[in-house]
Amino acid sequence: MSQLDRRGFIRFAGAVGFALPTGIALASCSSGSEEAVTGTVSASNPFGVASGSTVDAVIFDGGYGTDYVDTAGKILSGVQDGVSVKLTPSTQIATQMQPRFVAGNPPDLLDNSGADKIADSALVEQVEDLTDVIDAPNLEGTTIRDTLYDGMLNDTTINGKLVAINYCLTLYGIWYSASLFEEKGWSVPATWAEILELGAKAKAENLYLFGWGKEAADYYLTMAIDSAIVEGGHDVRKALGNLDAGCWSLPAVQSTLEAIGQAVAAGYFRPGGAGTQFTAAQAQWSQAQEFVLYPSGSWIENEMKEQTAKDFQMTGFPAPPVTGSSVLPATAVHASAGEPFFVPSKGKNTAGGKELLRTMLSKEAATAFAEAKLASTIVKGTVPADGFGSTALVSQTKMVEAAGGDAFTHNFKDLYGLGADMLVLWNSFLAGDSTVAELTEKMQKLTDAVREDDSVTKVTVS
Repeated sequence: MSQLDRRGFIRFAGAVGFALPTGIALASCSSGSEEAVTGTVSASNPFGVASGSTVDAVIFDGGYGTDYVDTAGKILSGVQDGVSVKLTPSTQIATQMQPRFVAGNPPDLLDNSGADKIADSALVEQVEDLTDVIDAPNLEGTTIRDTLYDGMLNDTTINGKLVAINYCLTLYGIWYSASLFEEKGWSVPATWAEILELGAKAKAENLYLFGWGKEAADYYLTMAIDSAIVEGGHDVRKALGNLDAGCWSLPAVQSTLEAIGQAVAAGYFRPGGAGTQFTAAQAQWSQAQEFVLYPSGSWIENEMKEQTAKDFQMTGFPAPPVTGSSVLPATAVHASAGEPFFVPSKGKNTAGGKELLRTMLSKEAATAFAEAKLASTIVKGTVPADGFGSTALVSQTKMVEAAGGDAFTHNFKDLYGLGADMLVLWNSFLAGDSTVAELTEKMQKLTDAVREDDSVTKVTVS
């Protein structure tokens, strides 16, 4: 996903319900002008999609593109008699879809992702329970639930209702060119002290350590949170997720922010990021190789596949702790399922929406996605040992295996709609226009405002 929020990876554990965020009202004032289309339910057609019907699918056009849904649509057309998919790419999901929800005419399948996504909490009462999808057989005849990686449904299950299915398995880390590191004789840093040492080495080679683009400055926020959680353990994750007073002043958080601030002050960040479009900035890394490290989710290889230098050998490592005495091991990694797919209840062809999602979760479609996008879905057993020749995909597998039970996730920024305001703060910080103290104060103020807002139902992170 080019995923400017990168993700929309929403964790609802412990939720009792959600208040609709201010400014977002999706309750339908119309039942729609057309009757829903239905067909006959059978073993091979578990949702009763009507033959010859059309599935209206709106898909976020980010780092993964939309062609993988088109591929699944072609498979679907061959499985169900003449069913076709009308696929609409979008980078402005909320702007384009909120009026459709209000009018009672939402799509049949919605990939709610990107910077302009609808708040997931606003969709809870507007969408189908997808438990019947995962309890259905896939196209190969195996119950879908049994084909998924463990825990992939937890994030989008609310009070027993599976409101969405996150399709893509995403690893968050710091990415680099293994061939460049080999050429320079550099080692992969295991702590922030070693990252700063690498910055000095890169500077001596007339290279920058980091770079960023204006829409993705908050990738560095994600990296900072990840490092702070590894350094300080799950107490840090819970404090941030629960919007605790003073959470941004915790020692593990501050030491991480100070380390990033040192890199900024030392001139290790390529200048001008706050005025550079994010994929252009990423090309400065992957193609021009003007800086050596870039924090991102595992969609990055596919997103930049047309703008990556030959023999780059893109490889990732987890965001490291500040010190060598961290609470979690340095192998702990931020891993999450993302790219959430919803089936709106008032879509004209909800059966078709579910059937398209069932097709996407088949081994055939999931393997095609992994090979084309060089990233894994939540479906097990679809990535070979050689990662289809992708060094990035191989490194993802290694990171997950090395982390074991120490994989973690967090989502409070997206859940509470803090992304846009945080993005502004991080563009300023990375440009050297604000200090760690100023950044901390402003992030805490944003966090406190959400915590004290009684109109927003909070999710307890445990």
